[in-house]
Amino acid sequence: MFECGVKLRYQLTLFSGLLECLCFTGVVYGWASLVFVLKREGYFSELCVNATGLNESQYTDCTNQDNQLSLVFTTAAFSRDFLRFPVGFIFDAFGTLAIRLIAIFLYVTGTFLITVSSAELSVLLFPSVACLLMSGMIFYITNTQVGNLFKKHRSAVITVYAGAFESSAAMLLVVKVLYESGISLHISFFFLCLCGVLHLLRSLLLMPSAHIPYPIPENYTYGLHCCYPSESLTKEEEGGINTSDIAPNKEGAIVDMYLEESPPIKPVSQDEISFMDCVFSKLFFGHLLWFSLMLLRQTLFISTLNPTLNRLSDEDSATVSKYTNAFAIIQFCGVLFAPWNGFLMDRQRIRALTTGKTEREADLTAILLSLFLTSVICFLFSLCISIPVLPLQYVTFALQVISSSCMYGGHAAFINIAFPIRHFGKLSGMLMSLASLVQLLQMPLLNFISERLHGDPLYVNVGMTLLSLVVFIHPLQVYIHCRGLASKSKNSSSEMCRSLSTESVRPNIQ
Repeated sequence: MFECGVKLRYQLTLFSGLLECLCFTGVVYGWASLVFVLKREGYFSELCVNATGLNESQYTDCTNQDNQLSLVFTTAAFSRDFLRFPVGFIFDAFGTLAIRLIAIFLYVTGTFLITVSSAELSVLLFPSVACLLMSGMIFYITNTQVGNLFKKHRSAVITVYAGAFESSAAMLLVVKVLYESGISLHISFFFLCLCGVLHLLRSLLLMPSAHIPYPIPENYTYGLHCCYPSESLTKEEEGGINTSDIAPNKEGAIVDMYLEESPPIKPVSQDEISFMDCVFSKLFFGHLLWFSLMLLRQTLFISTLNPTLNRLSDEDSATVSKYTNAFAIIQFCGVLFAPWNGFLMDRQRIRALTTGKTEREADLTAILLSLFLTSVICFLFSLCISIPVLPLQYVTFALQVISSSCMYGGHAAFINIAFPIRHFGKLSGMLMSLASLVQLLQMPLLNFISERLHGDPLYVNVGMTLLSLVVFIHPLQVYIHCRGLASKSKNSSSEMCRSLSTESVRPNIQ
């Protein structure tokens, strides 16, 4: 009876987390839909000026308005990424409930500020969008640990949540459609503000106050009003992967101290697996390069999408609305694309285990395939952006959604697999904070497109396409690391066999 109750709680956590990711985590990534509404409402319209065309015809030039709206998204994205390290530190130090309460406060603040904003108070967009981006990322990060509850499908759960994170951008399409149907922007965001109560209830009832360990102990449970032992687990009960069965090698990479065939060895002290050992490892630097470049490509595309559609459609508002709606609908399909990445990783992991590889080698082999395929999709996405043909943007939209879903899912899975789980919050936060420094390149790039290229981002897109080839370095690095682990595993097994052979011969000699 108790076991059935535990499984039911796991399933409720899984599906409520999926709903949360699907509706609230990546809402702001539907920025193009929101920009369409904000322009109609006159936000930053004072920046539009009258200009004279080639035939001395008068028109309204709203380039500065577009730049200001792009700056809102860029500033918010930088703030979210830069603050991820302190957020990750709070997550690791104080647990899930503490960081989710902060996220709920940010979410309610962001939606409320948009509710009370107006064309005269356009400046409120800067803090409100930043709060929404940060709260969504915290909700997503705390939900990724739900995968620990389902060991056989851990990667699949993480990537499904990543797809739901991408699909949540469609919420702003709903806001746009409602706006065109006569329901004001402020009413929509007031309703979203009230949804903060749902986040609070889920945080208290269906999420742990600390962390979900991996692997989970038998009959592990959590939430309020539990009359069974739940989260007060010792480190030994939480499982070896948490702290004591991994240690840095000479190059700083994280490697297993135990092999399945090895005799019992005294566990390594937790102090030897420090946070800084992980930060200065080659795997961390490689993943930082991989993630930063792809994130820059993604955010630059989203922040410039509305001006790009305007340029390619010759300022036809109906065409821009049509393509904006299409992009949001395709974004909603992210939850359908992302699981295949997770299923592929889980299948590859099982296949690797059947060949005699250790758990860690199998995990890294599985994530290697995901990293490589994500890099290929990112390159194709960047290539399509560089071709200024309006109908081709449908393909660009699909590739953007697939690459973004795989990027976030692969990122979370890699940090979970490659490093000690007790450092997950700090490591993912440190990586995002460092990646935010790369995102600062958006500001000079946007200025260069506006001032030097007269709004045509062709040369910048071509440059980003060439730069996206650099991301293939990381899968190659992980492949070499896997080969090294396999070699060390083989050598350790050989030494153990020789040792056992020697011990068995000694009695005969005597």
